[in-house]
Order: sequence, then structure tokens, then C-alpha cells
Amino acid sequence: MRSLRLLAAVGCVVVACGAGAGGAAAQSWSALGDSFTAGPLIPNQLLNPIGCLRSDRNYPHQAAARLGYSLADASCSGAETDDMTAPQSTSAGTNPPQFNALTASTNVVTVQIGGNDIGFSDILETCVTANPFNGCRSDFVHGGVDEISQAIAATAPRIDAVLQGIRARSPQARVFVVNYAAILPDTGSLGCWPQVPLAFADVPYLRAKEKELNAMLAQRAAANGAAVVDWYTASIGHDACKGRSTRWVEPLVPGNAAAPFHPNRNGMTGAANLLVAQVGG
Repeated sequence: MRSLRLLAAVGCVVVACGAGAGGAAAQSWSALGDSFTAGPLIPNQLLNPIGCLRSDRNYPHQAAARLGYSLADASCSGAETDDMTAPQSTSAGTNPPQFNALTASTNVVTVQIGGNDIGFSDILETCVTANPFNGCRSDFVHGGVDEISQAIAATAPRIDAVLQGIRARSPQARVFVVNYAAILPDTGSLGCWPQVPLAFADVPYLRAKEKELNAMLAQRAAANGAAVVDWYTASIGHDACKGRSTRWVEPLVPGNAAAPFHPNRNGMTGAANLLVAQVGG
């Protein structure tokens, strides 16, 4: 997400961006999205531009290769809905408007966006605490008004605009909206401080906000004729509180090659499995 633009200078294994699987007859797949799509710090990181922190093992690359699609991956860490139609500056290069990856002959479009519009990375950074009894909910709820809920509601028409823009540019494409994988356990009120250093009272609150964001994405997908890829449900039991070999999302101090509070390669494979089933089916 937005804060990951600062990670562009982190050393990583870099390979040149290659074409998607298949020859001239291959169907085409365009991937749009933010860091949950791009895969920051998951080897191998691509050069186009390096500031997007885009992995050649993210879920679009894995799924498109398995299904034999040619892939145009425009995803970029820090992307917001505005970056679909405008260039996105990063600390190491500029990503063209993500809609540039769309053509009239595109067959499949995956899109995962909205987390940066509501400032989810900033929310997590605000809520990280050395004191598990010192919560952050009061930073966002004032006089009974929840600012995160307001931000989610304000993002809904932007999601509509993104989906309508995809349809206008790729009218024959099947469109899949990917939701956000579980960062926190799906049940319980304690979380796993200090592995995920959030106050006990904030765990159910922040979990509810992620579910609220995902619910909004599902509603806007349904209203615009797109399918939902439910990465959240598939990731239950693989949250950042689990062990290194089980989790799909990394905690504050990653034990796998990935950015904090972001999917690792196993998480990307989990999303790719869902897409292979839905797109291939």
C-alpha cells in the first residue's frame, strides 16, 4: 500500500519482465491493483518500474501462467483508484495509468483496489502499539461517527467508476474483483500481540473494518456485473498470527519474503488457486 513506496530501495532479486504464457493464440489477462496484488518484496521483483514492488510470483502471474493466458500486470504498490487513469509516481519510477493495460480484446481483468483510498496502511501504522491495553479506536470514532466507515462509503462510487471504466475499455472481458486477505484471526478478541502488535480491544474493531471494506467491494462488483474472488474467506486460518509455514499474510516483522501486513508467496498461491478455479471454470 502507500507506505510501501518507501521500500523501493530495499535490495531484492530482480528479473526482467517477461511475456505471459502462450503464443499468438493465447487469451489475454490484464491485472490491476495495489500492493496486495503486486506482491512487495516477494522474489523476484520486476523492473517496470521497480518502485511498484511487483513480483513475478504474485497471484496474476501464477494464475495466468497456469491457465495459459498472456498477462499484462499493471499492479503497483501504493495504488489508489485515481491511478487507474493517471500515472502513479513511486520513489523509483512512474507507473503508467493502469487502464493502459486494457484493450478491446482483453479476455480477463482482475482488479483489487480501495485499500489505499481508505488509508488502511496508515490505519495499521496508527494502531501498532507497545501497550496491548492502549487501543486506537478512539482515533477514528468521534461522537459516534466512524471515520473509517465514512471512508469506505466514500470509496464505493470510486469502485463503480473503476469497474465502469474497465467495461468501457474491455467490453468483452470477464471482470473479477479480488477482495483483501485476512490480516487478523477471523474470530477471537485478543489477536497475537506482540507478533501483530495491536491492542486487544482493536483486534475485533480492525477485523470488522476489513470485512466492511470487503463487503463494499462485493456490493459494487454485483452492481457492475463483476465476479468476486473471495480471498478473505480462503485465507481464514492463514492470518498473520499463524506460524511461518501456515500464514498467508506476514506480521509486523516478516518471517517470509514479503512486506509487513502483506501477503507472502503462499498467500499469492492461495489467491491464484481461487482464480484458476473461477477463471478456468
